[in-house]
Amino acid sequence: MTFSISPETSRLNYEGAVRDPRRRDYLPPVNIIYHTGDELKPENMDSLLHPDTHQVYVHNPPPMCRMKPGAAILLDFGTELNGGIRITTGFNNHQPAPVRIRFGESVSEAMQNPNNDHAMHNTIVDLPSMGTMEIGNTGFRFVRIDVTEDAPEVVDLLAVMAVAIYRDLPYTGSFLSNDKRLNRIWQTGAYTVHLNMQDYIYDGIKRDRLVWMGDLHPEVKVICNVFDDMDTVQSSLDFLRDRTELPRYMNDMSPYSLWWIICQHDWFMARGNLAYLQEQREYLVKLLHQFSNFIQPNGEECLEVGRFIDWPSHDDPAAVHAGLQGLLAWAFKAGSTLCGYLGETAAAEECAACRKRLLTCSPDGGKNKQANAFKVIAGIDDAKDVNRRILSENPYNGLSTFMGYYILKARAMAGDITESLEVIRRYWGGMLDFGATTFWEDFDLKWTENAGRIDELPVAGKKDLHADFGNYCYQGLRHSLCHGWAGGVTAWISEYVLGVIPVEPGFKSVSIKPVLGDLEWIDGKVPTPFGSIRVRAEKDAQGNVNTKIDVPQGITVVQ
Repeated sequence: MTFSISPETSRLNYEGAVRDPRRRDYLPPVNIIYHTGDELKPENMDSLLHPDTHQVYVHNPPPMCRMKPGAAILLDFGTELNGGIRITTGFNNHQPAPVRIRFGESVSEAMQNPNNDHAMHNTIVDLPSMGTMEIGNTGFRFVRIDVTEDAPEVVDLLAVMAVAIYRDLPYTGSFLSNDKRLNRIWQTGAYTVHLNMQDYIYDGIKRDRLVWMGDLHPEVKVICNVFDDMDTVQSSLDFLRDRTELPRYMNDMSPYSLWWIICQHDWFMARGNLAYLQEQREYLVKLLHQFSNFIQPNGEECLEVGRFIDWPSHDDPAAVHAGLQGLLAWAFKAGSTLCGYLGETAAAEECAACRKRLLTCSPDGGKNKQANAFKVIAGIDDAKDVNRRILSENPYNGLSTFMGYYILKARAMAGDITESLEVIRRYWGGMLDFGATTFWEDFDLKWTENAGRIDELPVAGKKDLHADFGNYCYQGLRHSLCHGWAGGVTAWISEYVLGVIPVEPGFKSVSIKPVLGDLEWIDGKVPTPFGSIRVRAEKDAQGNVNTKIDVPQGITVVQ
């Protein structure tokens, strides 16, 4: 390994180094949730809330938090974060101080025994005497520190700072209305996705911290409506393409390769980067042709590998079949559009023919909202009919944070904005009511009956909202409370309340149809390669909607 000084920038360069594009902020805790009492009560605890510095003092140090062996403290950093903690210690008799560190997305998780799947959430480390150490790389809000029984007589903590690691991106998209709850939901969805935009776009910052292609689509939709960032989306899409040699499927699930096609379409429509799309030509055309072999003579899909929509529908083969019928038709529509822009006429025609065959068949998905929403989006079933019979009936049953975006999209296609807004307030707002600062891997309003908040100590006689619920791969404390797919609600608000949707790639032309529903006014922006589109709409005393639209030069608004 060698280093050099760049003659252009006079900056240090290490040969072969990979530069981290992310920013690091150090944040003090905002609250102490719990501590041991009596003889084991830590001294000067409040010094951690207002640290004088997080640099070691040699002479005349300030008051520090002093902890005896067996003492414990639980710190709250106020909001979900990606990263770890930095602990600065005082003079501990020149001895290492063994402490147990527990990270938690909830108080309950930090107080119990979180597992170490994909990241360390529960570990014992030796702190240096008069030194600084960084621990952890995960998603968390709460940290519990226990001094072990074999530690020195006393352990002095000068500072415990969260290390927040994130991409420093401006929020060029925005949304405001007279409904503060809805505003907070839009912002929380955006923040949830932002935290998951790390070296690649993760599914969740605690677990799995992986690029799952299906999870990626709602995140891409949010990024299109909130951020200008391009590299993270493209590198994530390319990451899976380059590691999935055909005829294999991404994440070993055929529907996840369908999501790659849909992501490519939606990203191209939002950013209009033809050079990037051309890099996908060979893989895209071959993949689409590969999928053309999975349509039966009667028009039904017959995908073979990893038949999956989402976990709640996992055990319902009829719903999976109906959902995949819609997803495959949707992907062929997206593929036909992309191949048209690439000049791949034969491939575009094959995609259109495949979609036409799929539209002739509508497998019965029962009352499963996910499956029926996909068929509406694909154009197989009528939006108003499906919304009346299935989507609007018991609207909170069968809802999931992943599929919520698609269910809402199908309801918007039926013109049902007002009731959709109420679903958003109650369902996504329900997480906020119980202490969430980011949206979760899954959620059911029924969980909240006689349940405690995630930012408070568990209470005897009440359900533990984190530890007592969850299914499939996200049971109990393994459940991720910052999951990117749950942010899709933010994209939906921008697309169907602000009403901004690109018609031509890169927003060269755009449809702008704001729908207020039961709102009095809305005001927001959507980023485009030409600059941000701003929409403001307000009802007057007679209920008429007055709309003002500011569109950058180069964009045509179509009716």
